[in-house]
Amino acid sequence: MNKKIISLIKVVLPLFIGIGLVWYLFTNIITPTKLLEYFKDANYWWISLGLFFGMLSHLSRAYRWNFMLEPMGYRVSFINSTLALLIGYFINLAIPRAGEVTRATVIAKYENIPFEKGFGTIVTERIIDLIMMFLIIGITLLIEFNFIVDLALKKFNSTKIFISLLIFSIVILLIYKYVKKSNTGVTVKIKNFIKSLIEGVTSIFRMKKKWAFILHTLFIWIMYVLMFWATIPAIEGLNVPIGGVLVGFIAGAFSIATTNGGLGSYPLLVAGAFVLFDVAQEPSTAFGSLIWASQTIMILFFGTMSMVLIPLYNKNRKSYIL
Repeated sequence: MNKKIISLIKVVLPLFIGIGLVWYLFTNIITPTKLLEYFKDANYWWISLGLFFGMLSHLSRAYRWNFMLEPMGYRVSFINSTLALLIGYFINLAIPRAGEVTRATVIAKYENIPFEKGFGTIVTERIIDLIMMFLIIGITLLIEFNFIVDLALKKFNSTKIFISLLIFSIVILLIYKYVKKSNTGVTVKIKNFIKSLIEGVTSIFRMKKKWAFILHTLFIWIMYVLMFWATIPAIEGLNVPIGGVLVGFIAGAFSIATTNGGLGSYPLLVAGAFVLFDVAQEPSTAFGSLIWASQTIMILFFGTMSMVLIPLYNKNRKSYIL
């Protein structure tokens, strides 16, 4: 298949899926009129607090970027790194995963950092993000272990669960042995991904400011969780236990990878997570829609402003045209 067609499908397919999920949401779960009522009655003080936590995470991520660039001999202006980050987030709303390339391109233009080096640090960031997500999943499993076991036993027969886990373990072992011995295109990509994962983690400990990097990483993800948690009281009567907050946060985080910025998928998956904890579906869906809309509007606003401001800020600085 033509590469241009494949690229077009990668752009168009998530958008169509997102639109389809929005249609499903409005026709099966909550009407647009009812959703607007929830938006009208929402407490926007709590939404503002959530946005504040979200913005703190973005600023911390922009500042943390220097910790990876400094060992290579580069130091980025904090303003440029922040503007480049926000532009990248803005582009990701339109074209999934294109924001990382845009961010590296912008910083290459205004800070004279080779694209491949800037992009390499962004890839390392994504690997660290993946590890942090697994850490949060692990914490959630520990906190809600009994609930998850009970839920699994209610939904599935214990014998079937045991057999499924046994089959899953055998399959994973066989895949591991196959990947280890094989040198085909797919297995090489898997090996390279695992190698990049290990290199991304170990590179932290080679940094001069590794502890500052680790503290900023923890701060970023704590702000993500607080951003999610702080917005819950915006919907009156929505009471979610801590386990539901963590499971909802995880569901929302994964939804962003499925459609453009979580279009349609974010409120549906968050509501689905809350329902597991006996929270009503309609207000849960309204909450998911509200937090998604507020964060998306924030990125649209600051992303647009960043595209306007970055050339103005660098007007009297040396600009490097690629």
